[in-house]
Amino acid sequence: MFENFTFTSFPNLVHLNLSNNSFHGNIPSYIGNLSNLNVLDLSVNNISGSIPDEFGLLKSLTYVDLSNNYLNGSLPNSIGSLAQLPVLYIHMNQLSGSIPVEIGLMKSLTDLDLSVNVLTGKIPNSIGNLTKLETLYFNDNLLSGSIPTEIGMLKSLAVIALSRNNLTGSIPSSIGNLTTLVSLYLSDNQISNSLPPEIGMLTELTSLFLENNQFSGPLPVEMNNLTVLEVFVIYSNRFTGELPGDICVRGLLKGLAINGNGFSGPVPRSLRNCSSLIRVRLENNQLTGNISEDFGAYPQLSYLDMSGNKFYGELSWKWEDFSSLATLKMSKNMISGEIPAELGNASQLHLLDLSSNQLTGNIPKELVKLTLFQLSIGENKLSGSIPAEIGMLSELATLNMAENNLTGAIPAQLGDCLKLLFLNVSHNNFTESIPSEIGNSRSLESLDLSYNSLTGKIPNQLGGLLRLETLNLSHNLLSGSIPTSFSTLSGLTAVDISYNELQGQIPDIKAFREAPFEALENNTNLCGKNSRLRACATPEIDKHPREQESKIKYYFVLFPILGAVLLITFLVGGLIFLRRRNVKDKTTSSEEGETSNRNVYAIWSHRKDIKYEDIVEATNGFESKYCIGEGGYGIVYKAVLPTGGVFAVKKLRQSQNEGVTDSKAFTNEINVLMNIRHRNIVKLHGFCSHPKHSFLLYELIERGSLRHILSDDDRAMELDWFKRLNVIKGIANALAYMHHDCFPPIIHRDISSNNVLLDSEFEAHVSDFGTARLLLPDSSNWTSFAGTFGYTAPELAYTMMVNEKCDVFSFGVVTLEILMGRHPGDLVSSLSSSSSLLMSLDQHKLLKDVIDQCLEIPKGKVAEGVVQVTKLATACLSENPQSRPTMRQVSSHLAAKWQPLTKLFSAIKLTDVCASGETHINC
Repeated sequence: MFENFTFTSFPNLVHLNLSNNSFHGNIPSYIGNLSNLNVLDLSVNNISGSIPDEFGLLKSLTYVDLSNNYLNGSLPNSIGSLAQLPVLYIHMNQLSGSIPVEIGLMKSLTDLDLSVNVLTGKIPNSIGNLTKLETLYFNDNLLSGSIPTEIGMLKSLAVIALSRNNLTGSIPSSIGNLTTLVSLYLSDNQISNSLPPEIGMLTELTSLFLENNQFSGPLPVEMNNLTVLEVFVIYSNRFTGELPGDICVRGLLKGLAINGNGFSGPVPRSLRNCSSLIRVRLENNQLTGNISEDFGAYPQLSYLDMSGNKFYGELSWKWEDFSSLATLKMSKNMISGEIPAELGNASQLHLLDLSSNQLTGNIPKELVKLTLFQLSIGENKLSGSIPAEIGMLSELATLNMAENNLTGAIPAQLGDCLKLLFLNVSHNNFTESIPSEIGNSRSLESLDLSYNSLTGKIPNQLGGLLRLETLNLSHNLLSGSIPTSFSTLSGLTAVDISYNELQGQIPDIKAFREAPFEALENNTNLCGKNSRLRACATPEIDKHPREQESKIKYYFVLFPILGAVLLITFLVGGLIFLRRRNVKDKTTSSEEGETSNRNVYAIWSHRKDIKYEDIVEATNGFESKYCIGEGGYGIVYKAVLPTGGVFAVKKLRQSQNEGVTDSKAFTNEINVLMNIRHRNIVKLHGFCSHPKHSFLLYELIERGSLRHILSDDDRAMELDWFKRLNVIKGIANALAYMHHDCFPPIIHRDISSNNVLLDSEFEAHVSDFGTARLLLPDSSNWTSFAGTFGYTAPELAYTMMVNEKCDVFSFGVVTLEILMGRHPGDLVSSLSSSSSLLMSLDQHKLLKDVIDQCLEIPKGKVAEGVVQVTKLATACLSENPQSRPTMRQVSSHLAAKWQPLTKLFSAIKLTDVCASGETHINC
């Protein structure tokens, strides 16, 4: 314990470095007795309490680092006595109160960092006395008031960081005195008014961050003097007027983000030849200009968003020069002409959004050369048909071609896009029938085919889209009945089938039962369980009265005859039965009874107190109110048995012929789970196999899926950093056991946040083994596609060879999702690829800005854990499967002691966590 450390034993101590030692307790007041102390480093511990007043007695100090602890209370006024101190780091603590005026007495300070605390009040005017100050970090506090004019007296400053406070007022004109300033961070405050012309005097400035404030008015023309700027970020303000023309006159600008303002006029003339650009965001302004004339070639550019402006012209760029471009967004402009076939030469392009323009002509089939994740070309004037080659876009997740003049049939090859989540081809002129192959895209969550001229029946295969949430087939010429397979679409939340020629019974699922009349109207003859429809008639009721009367007379004649026949049959049968009864063996009879019972259901369980009848009764015949979720191939119910046991029951979906829809997944899960036991793998208690009710019986994992917890802000906050690190360890331990301790090894193939369940103690349990594979040494390990889009290893896009490294990649994605609080999205491809995406400015973001913002910044040992785990995750995301670690290596590293941080957590960048060094695992 820190408080037990006896400083009085070393009265002449000059250098005290106790960083990274897990000390607890307070800084003792008798520390003031160490009058000869020059260096005091207590950083990265668990020290709490306040800084004692006696701290001001250490007048020989030349270096103080108390960062990354849990210090609270106010900064003591006595700190002003440390007149010889050049370096003071107290960032990442819980200091409160205001910054004392006495700080202005510390005239030797060169580096001052009080960031990431809860300091309030104004920045004291006395700050102007610190004329030797080179770096000033007050960011991530609750400071208010305006930036004091006296800050202009700090003429040696290289860095000012005041971001993420509650500062108001204007930037003082005195800032022009800071001619040595290199970086200015004022983002995420409430600073208003226009920028002072004097900002143009900061000719050494390389980084300017002013985003998320209330600045207004035009940028001063003097900003043309900022010719060495590398990063210019001023988005989400109220700036107007034109951009500085010379912003990239020296070709150094890498990042430009001016989105969400009111800028007008042309783009800066210097941007045309600014080949240094990596990331450009111009969206949601009123910029104008001919794109083919105002923009040049950008070999390093990875992200370009020009959406929501007034650009015109044609896409006649030399697309082979955009060799690093991964994201191109140009929607909501006035771009005309055709989509050039040469666009297929932008080889790294993954996201293309050209929607809401005036594009004409056909869709070029050359786009299929790209590895597109998103293709949005809706709301244009495109014509012709969708090229059949569209099926080659195997990574496609979003496809939007709505509101064009497209004709012909919807190509069946769309069914080859197995990772599609969103498909919208509405408001076109498509004819013929809906291709049944669309049902192959089992990941689909949204399907919109409305406002076309589609004919024929709705294919049964659409009922296999078990993840479908929204479905719009309205305003077509569809006929026949709605397939009974739709009854399995339990996740459907919105449906519209209006203005067709459909008839018969609607599916008995929530989306149809609760659909508004407008979503069902103008069909031929729909009926069913919806208050806007009539009930479906039964044959007995739907008879003509005269016909029923004649049937009644017929029955009066028929029933006496049938009664006599039945009486004779009964008598004869009774005599035969009595004669044979004595011959029957009672034991045989008993066995036959048991055999008959087994034909009704077949159930297996280790526990004798679990009975089939109790499970059916506990769920009231699997009534929807007992539903607690949905697995990969079944609906999950909660069952409380008479014995007091509480279980999760996954009931398989049934086909229209009352058969199991995915018996392979069912038997697969049984085969895997029957023979394995691990604390981090969901426990299978039993199963029932029968055409009517086939289900699996698991232990109930109380808190549900990790995905639902992370998507709920309140529940996500309860999952603090310590718990999150334990969840990651649990998943790693489960996978290490499956890969290395089972024979043959088990490959899960669908590790995602949806298939990780958390119990009441936030312990992780891997679930849903329906797609798992046993890695048999003498058999082929080629497989059909399995998994969840966004989690699957990249090699599965071009090979179906399954091995344990597929799970390792998925583990890396889930780990980042746990740390970030959301799916990492494009960051996955950025970290896994050796391409120019790694040069993206996103990679230069601080780790603290990427991790989940609903939690406090991690401190102490937890901070070390977050860094180490992030490094492991990036190692798991290697594009080359052979470069990924094994899960045993990952599990071992997670069990080892965290390595001390080599720099402050608040200074760690994404690029820093992809260096092997400390983990001994190559990224």
